Amino acid sequence: MFIAMNRFKVVKGEEAAFETIWATRKTRLDEMNGFIAFHLLKGPEKEDHTLYSSHTTWASKDDFTAWTKSEQFRDSHRSAGQPRPTPIFLGHPEFEGFETVLSESNPHQPRQAAE
Repeated sequence: MFIAMNRFKVVKGEEAAFETIWATRKTRLDEMNGFIAFHLLKGPEKEDHTLYSSHTTWASKDDFTAWTKSEQFRDSHRSAGQPRPTPIFLGHPEFEGFETVLSESNPHQPRQAAE
């Protein structure tokens, strides 16, 4: 399994706009082989920003790489980085990719459906 994460430092006061961008986008992730799940995570608030992370889970690193080279990827990121009247991020997103080396789940806890 491969987990791809992008960390975003969202300017204080722009959280709702950032979440709306994600909620209204068409990702086409479901068209990709090996795509398992997506989550947008909201983290701690700092003085000047709120930390967010986009988190996708893939069957393999090769599946993730294929996504980054696909028409679906280009289409879903077409409007990323468009000029805005006020900045929404501090700096650029920071990518982190992880290959699973150990995994454990609770067999007594029902699995939650992806939202």
